Amino acid sequence: MEHSYQDWMSSLPEELWDVPLTQMAIPGSHDTMSYCLDINSPLLWSESDIFRVLDRLFPCLTRPTIFKWATTQDKSIEDQLSMGIRYFDLRVAHKQSDSSDDLYFTHVIYTHQTVLETLVSVATWLKSHPKEIIILACSHFEGMDDKCHESFIFSLKKLFGSKLCPRQDSELTLRSLWAAGYQVILSYENQVASRHEELWPAIPYWWANQRTAQGVIQYLDWTKEQGRPDGFFVAGLNLTADRCYIAQNPKESLRSLTYSNWDSLTKWVEKQLPGPQPESLNIIAGDFVGPLSICPMVIALNHKLRKKNINQIRKHF
Repeated sequence: MEHSYQDWMSSLPEELWDVPLTQMAIPGSHDTMSYCLDINSPLLWSESDIFRVLDRLFPCLTRPTIFKWATTQDKSIEDQLSMGIRYFDLRVAHKQSDSSDDLYFTHVIYTHQTVLETLVSVATWLKSHPKEIIILACSHFEGMDDKCHESFIFSLKKLFGSKLCPRQDSELTLRSLWAAGYQVILSYENQVASRHEELWPAIPYWWANQRTAQGVIQYLDWTKEQGRPDGFFVAGLNLTADRCYIAQNPKESLRSLTYSNWDSLTKWVEKQLPGPQPESLNIIAGDFVGPLSICPMVIALNHKLRKKNINQIRKHF
């Protein structure tokens, strides 16, 4: 395995090339694009009226607070790709008062970068790494009407072209994707996805909505007991703080909260198994995937699949 993890999929042992991607351990990033939030941008229209009034009256207090709690990543999407991230949580929106067709990413506020200029850089990266497969999960779509969706989808098809893997019932493996030249699985969390064979349905995301590692782990363990979905799904390691906690802890941030809980989350992840079993995990996503060691930890879980296959072969003979 290369220590950079730029090409970790093509570096996997050959006996894993025929394992369905839905049964592999894949590292992902939660709110992928929050590293480039624009502190001066408008609030999303979905935010509460009370919050909007406070932001209008006391921006010198609300804006720094929004910024440090809405920022979940600190590395560019190109860096995340090179670190080994293969699932990207992309929350797309159109600014309500923007007369242009530009789309932005969001998390309470909008990003500096537009969606298309970001995805152009992703397409460029893929050309240099032809055996790496990525999952783009587009969701939220605030301020977008049907016309806006169709225009965006047209741009996505034009940008990724033959690299887009069509929606299908058969299990995808690295070997089958490489043979077809597919590199992008594009999930689109909107009903318009059904009109386009290149778009996959929404990928379930297990979100604990908890402030502590213990709360997240308890939720994920409980959810595992219910059984895994048939296709792709995400176990989110990301922590959440409500506004009451944020107001009572002005010196804290999402970064400090994540760092202080990371050791416990790490120990839990290291015990997990990929595979087809009801309790197996698939995509594991987290915050601050640059400074925290989520990629090597999740990628290493795939070697448990290899050991299992070897043991099954030995039993057979």
